[in-house]
This record gives sequence, C-alpha cells and structure tokens, in this order.
Amino acid sequence: MYLRFTRRRKDGKEHRYWSIVESKRCSGGRVVQRHVLYLGEINDSQREAWCRVVEAFDEDSQRPRQLALFPAERAVPEHAKAYGVQVRLDAMELHRPRQWGACWLSCHLYEQLELDRFWSARLADSREGTSWRHILQTLVCYRLIDPGSEWRLHRQWFEHSAMGDLLGEDYSLVEKNALYRCLDKLLVHKQALFAHLRGRWQDLFGAKFDVLLYDLTSTYFESAPPDDDADKRRHGYSRDKRSDCVQVVIALIVTPEGFPLAYEVLPGNTSDKTTLRGFLQKIEAQYGKAERIWVMDRGIPTEEVLREMRQADPPIFYLVGTPKGRLTKLEKALLKQPWQTVRQGVEVKLLPKDQELYVLAQSRARVDKERAMRRRKLKWLWARLKELATMSTTREELLMKLGAARAKARAAWRLVDVEVNPHAAAFSFRLNRNKLRKVRRREGRYLLRTNLCGQDPALLWQFYIQLVEIEAAFKNLKDDLQLRPIYHQLIERIEAHIFVAFLAYCLHVTLRARLRPLASGLTPRAVLDKFAAIQMLDVHFPTTDGRTLILSRYTELNADQKLLVTQLNLNLPPQPPPWITASGHVAPPSRL
Repeated sequence: MYLRFTRRRKDGKEHRYWSIVESKRCSGGRVVQRHVLYLGEINDSQREAWCRVVEAFDEDSQRPRQLALFPAERAVPEHAKAYGVQVRLDAMELHRPRQWGACWLSCHLYEQLELDRFWSARLADSREGTSWRHILQTLVCYRLIDPGSEWRLHRQWFEHSAMGDLLGEDYSLVEKNALYRCLDKLLVHKQALFAHLRGRWQDLFGAKFDVLLYDLTSTYFESAPPDDDADKRRHGYSRDKRSDCVQVVIALIVTPEGFPLAYEVLPGNTSDKTTLRGFLQKIEAQYGKAERIWVMDRGIPTEEVLREMRQADPPIFYLVGTPKGRLTKLEKALLKQPWQTVRQGVEVKLLPKDQELYVLAQSRARVDKERAMRRRKLKWLWARLKELATMSTTREELLMKLGAARAKARAAWRLVDVEVNPHAAAFSFRLNRNKLRKVRRREGRYLLRTNLCGQDPALLWQFYIQLVEIEAAFKNLKDDLQLRPIYHQLIERIEAHIFVAFLAYCLHVTLRARLRPLASGLTPRAVLDKFAAIQMLDVHFPTTDGRTLILSRYTELNADQKLLVTQLNLNLPPQPPPWITASGHVAPPSRL
C-alpha cells in the first residue's frame, strides 16, 4: 500500500486529493490498483504520518531504522527521502517455508509450565556460547510435535521448523554432538523437576495430591544383552509381548486428573512387587508425610507392604485390585451381602474383614463390553475350529494350526474342550458350559481391597476406574510421543531419552487440561496438527539500490485455527520485524 494523489484545478487553483491504494498483480502481468481509503486534502505532516513506515534491522548500521516502502516504478517523494526505499515488487521471492504454528504452541506450553525459567537456572550457556536450555527446549518440542531420533532432528527437522526463529537461534543449535551432550546434563536435575512440576500443576489447575495412581510398564530394545552388570537393560516380563528382547521397566505416579508427579527407570527384570516400598519412601522424603491414598492394580503390592502401609503413622491408605482367585475364596461370604447402587449402572457389595474392606463392584457397561469381547473371540474360534475339522492335512500340521488358534484366542480357548486323536489328523471340540457360566458370572466384576473402611463405596469405585489415566499416560508415551524405538546405546542416555519424553508428556498433559473444559473429544494431537498447518516463510523484496528487504511472516490463520486460538484464549505474537541486508549482499547464508 502507498499514498497516491490526483490533481484537480478548482477556482483557478490546483488541489491535491490523497488516497491510500494497493497494487494487485493479476493474470497476464496486469497490475490493478485497489482503492483502500480516501483521505482528501492533507498537509505535509499528515502526509508523512500516513506513509507506510516499518522498522527494519539495517545490517549496514547494525541497528533498527525506519523505512517507508515505495514501488520501484515510482519516485520517492521529497518528504520521504530520508527513509524511503524503492522495492521491486515484480521480483518478490518466497524462501524457506517452515512449520511455525505447532512450534509456537509447544513453546507457549513450555513457558506456561515455567520450564524455561527452571532450566535457565540449571543449564548455563557454555563458554563457546552453546545454549543448553534452548537445545533441551528444542528436543522436548520436537518430541511433542513430530517425534524421532536426534539424528533426524539434526539432519532434517530443525530446518523445516521455526524453532530457530522462536528461540533466536541458528542451525548451530542442533549440531549433532551438542544434542547428545545436552542429554548428559539432565538426569541430575530430575528430583528438582518433580518438585517444580508439583507446584505448577497446583498453581495452573488446582491439582490435589491426596490420591496418587501408581503403575508400571516396560519398553524393549532390539539389541543384545549388555555385558555391564550395572546396565538396566535386562530380560523380564514384557508388557509389549517381546520377551525375546531386553527391556527397562518404567514406574510412574500420576494424579487422578493425569498430572505426572514422578517416574523411575528400573532394570528390565524388576518384579512389580519389589517396587512399591521404594516409591513410598521417595514420595514421603520429597513431599513429607501425609494421609495419601495410593491406587494400584493387582500384582504390585505384597502382603508385607500392605501391612506396613496400614501400620504407618500417619496411615498410608490404599485401594488395590485383587486377583480373581481371591474372589473365588470370598465368593460364599459375598453372596450373603446385599447389592448397593452407588451410581447408575454400578453396584457394589461390601465385606469387612481383618481391618480391611473388600468391595465387589459390578458395572453394567463393563459387563456389556466384556461379554461382547468374549462373544467375538469365541465366535471366531468356533468358526476356525469348524474350518480346521474339515481340512485334509497331516497330524503335525493340524497341531500347529490348533496352536496358532489357541494363541490368537486364549481366553475363548479355555471355554472349549478340544480332544485330538492321538493317532490320526482329527479332533473333536465342544463348548464347556460350566466354565462359560462361571465366566459370565464374573464378567464386569472387580474385587477391590482397601483400608479406607469408612469411605463412600461410590468414591472408592471412582478412584479405581481412574487407573485408566495412568494407562493413557503409558499409551501416549509409547504411541503419540514414540518413546520407542530408542537408538542410544549408553544407559545414561537411554534414561535421558526417557526424561525428555517425560517432559514432552508434561506439555501434552498441560494442553489436554486446557482442552478438557472445552470438549471431551478434542485431543492434543488434533490441536497440534491444526496448528502445524500454520507456516512461516521469508518474503524477499529486492531494492533498487542492490539490497534485499526480508520479511519473515507466518501465514494467516484459517477459520479452524482462529476458532482454536479464540477458545484457548491464546494471543499470537506479532509478526517478526523485517530486516534489510547490507549493501552488496542479497542475504546472509544462514537465511537462505
């Protein structure tokens, strides 16, 4: 846009009437001027005020200066000689398209958790000027937006993102060795980070910490077992069904709302039952003694640890699932107890015993879900057995096919009696109706065990079903944030890799907490994908004096993005200031 006047003689005197116009280039090379605003007659001072003035960084003077832009085909007016610059609009070029929106949103979440302040006090710049805190922020945002290896970050992703623009850094930020050396500086600050996060969850979302969810998962490595006995990669029970691979175990503590408080990386052969006592001591040492309620799945606590929790001062309360074998032992006693409705579709039976309370909970929704799952598997297995019974094959091949069917539908296989002919390639099968009746009675039922004897049963049920939050945390770490595969070979860097994934998960949880009041089905990944469509690019305008005016601009938001920005109450930053190259230079190499 620029000022243009038209002359008109009136009463023997020439008058100038000013307007703001915009040049638009159309097909065929034609240029059409769009009338933007009529100003009428204005004096010199008003005319100067209406000139389009921008502040740009001048590489010649190494400081910002005011510029008024005029097209090359139009002379610079006298009043703008001091700061007028003629740009060649027909030679405009677009350079370096890069992803900006998701990078900006990730940095915003990072600052909202005050992680920038936390790490600036702990990761000082090196003597060579390496900004470790910005490297870490880049690693965390990369893990949240488009997770991959450090090598991919160095080789490809950083140049296609606007992280350098947002952090005021250049490509040296992701020098390959610097990325790995940054990982070596993180683990010593893990406990301090846990304390910092606790405060931020409380300040931002009013989180409470009287109920804690505790669970474990494992992540495997497709590598040979290490020779170092201190290495945590070991064979053990694999939740990923990869018992052939070495693994590490990750223990995690979250609140019922899903806010992570602490985690620990344990050797891959660690038994679940041996982990709880150590975590109880760590939480007590870090946050002090309090009457907390620990919610866990069956298989984690031992009888000895539960006894210690009951005898602690103050007592440590627990709510834990129990194996179905214990339900068999208590079935007769529970039959005598009446059902109590605690909420629509959920009923409980209470059985006090030995300073504990056993809660048999039955959920109608869960009954329907488990029966549908069982019917689907049983229907598939029955059809497969009928198919195998009609096949003409050898006995060895038949046994292999039966074994494959059993592996695919183990729960349904237990309900079918299969008898294989010891001498021929034949077998018979029939449904075991007694086992089926027993399974139907237990579908949708859970036996819980707690020392909260005076607590409302509805609240106990609510506590227990919130274990899905910690299962969701593991799912997000493994799938959305791609915790695996892990490419590092040193156990310290493996733990640092998990540490970075934990930080990225904290950003994920922060965004999810902000989305939860808006819509239950709106996921952080969907929002990040929407923001990722906001691009940044460099607009190059050659000037008539041989320099280049460069404007870095992020694209205008579409309707979807504007709606999200409004609903999340976000304030996008202003467009970056332009800059003009030094005389005789098109642009510095770092910008091309």
